Amino acid sequence: MKIRITNDGNEQDIADVFEMLKAYNLSKLETSDVVPVGVYYEDASGRKLAGLTGETFGNWLCIKYLVVDESLRGQGIGSKLLKAAEEEAKKRGCKYSFVDTFSFQAPAFYVKHGYKEVFALKEYPITGARYYYTKEVW
Repeated sequence: MKIRITNDGNEQDIADVFEMLKAYNLSKLETSDVVPVGVYYEDASGRKLAGLTGETFGNWLCIKYLVVDESLRGQGIGSKLLKAAEEEAKKRGCKYSFVDTFSFQAPAFYVKHGYKEVFALKEYPITGARYYYTKEVW
């Protein structure tokens, strides 16, 4: 037995640990499908100008990424993407939504849409903050 420390981000090492954790988690969690969700704002040629990605899992919509091209911000596109994702999650039986965001990204945006801060990492990674929000959507 030995402990090995790396700084190379070896994909196989990461995959091995993930598979171990996944096997344990699946033995303890209720059965629930993880279903990806994507909502996109595209121009006529199909080029993405904004998008939201995430997944639904059990009662939860988990938002992974939400971005709007800087030239289009302030026009309500992000709000439309968020609402569309929440509506899709509702159709899938979700009751709650979860997202995390950095202090320089969109904390006020999520608060405006009814999200409540449940946790914050201050001085993250050094001088900023990372906020975790949830919303009871239905």
